[in-house]
Amino acid sequence: MPQDYYDTLGVPRNATDDEIKAAYRRLAMKHHPDRNPGSHEAEEKFKELNSAYEALSDPQKRSVYDQFGHAGVNQAGGFGGGFGGGFAGADLNDVFSSMFESVFTGGTGSGRQRSRRGSDLKYETEITLEEAFSGGQTQVNYERTERCQECGGSGSKSGHKLKKCPACRGAGRIQYAQGFFSLSQTCPECAGQGEIIEHPCPSCSGAGRVRRKAHLSIRIPPGVETGTVLKASGAGDAGPRDGLAGDLYVQIRVKDHAKFERDGDDLLYKCPINFPQAALGCEVEVPLVGGEKIQVKVPDGTQHGALLRLREKGMPRLVSPKHYGDMLVQISVAIPRHLSEKEKQLLTELAAAMDAEAQKEPGFFKKVFGK
Repeated sequence: MPQDYYDTLGVPRNATDDEIKAAYRRLAMKHHPDRNPGSHEAEEKFKELNSAYEALSDPQKRSVYDQFGHAGVNQAGGFGGGFGGGFAGADLNDVFSSMFESVFTGGTGSGRQRSRRGSDLKYETEITLEEAFSGGQTQVNYERTERCQECGGSGSKSGHKLKKCPACRGAGRIQYAQGFFSLSQTCPECAGQGEIIEHPCPSCSGAGRVRRKAHLSIRIPPGVETGTVLKASGAGDAGPRDGLAGDLYVQIRVKDHAKFERDGDDLLYKCPINFPQAALGCEVEVPLVGGEKIQVKVPDGTQHGALLRLREKGMPRLVSPKHYGDMLVQISVAIPRHLSEKEKQLLTELAAAMDAEAQKEPGFFKKVFGK
């Protein structure tokens, strides 16, 4: 069974991109075939390191490997592993790029690896229904990697410059002759940067980035609901060297409310009344999310569970904040558990009077409660 890629590089599963790169660079230098001529063991180890680094240095490939292991790697087309001919684990984009560059342009495959973008981050924040109704600002406190201020992100100690990589001569790639074609792979000495750090920055240990707490104010548009994702461009992890920063994605979760239930842009409010009010009709006071209260007329003979619709009194529509959903007032007829003797007598007399007037009609309680 193939060795776990994290074990191959000697890093934990939660290792950062910089830690993976540093581990690969150190081990690749140690086991490079040029430094171990004639050693089959070193050659195999070098191939394993290339495969591990290729899988773990790419966020998408790493995600597949973390979920499915080597089986996922194989299903995805086997990114990693040897091709033979001395370029095991070469990035396919690099290979075909160099191939066409050599054939059609006569190029040498020079040019550093493009700066990689920093990782995107995801954060979840909780807001109240009132905040979702009115919108506004919410504070997000999280951690991210930022460019080291002491070395400016270069990873090199102040006063010391980066050195051109002697293995690739600053190209970021190593060329291999393969018959008619010239093929290349990312340089294992400098991980494609074209430069190496001789004197690491003491603040970031040569990574060029440090982990820090960040604080960001995010604008909440009116009408957001649970699951809405807001994007803050450039607020994610800083990219290596001069790479662009990733983005921050903030997922909204709206707290449950004591009075209202939400269904999209509509709100449901359960309004309790007693059965005389239901039978005779009445006016009730209904609260709104914005803090107002309005008087709503309940028609006589209203049944338990009936819905009264108040147009445009619900939540703002996210795509069109000037328009609102509806407020649905659900009537809940409260039946008393305990009646006084006088109340029982009055209800009995009322029921008898109503039944006498309409023998074929349902009784009073059936009229009111539908039972």
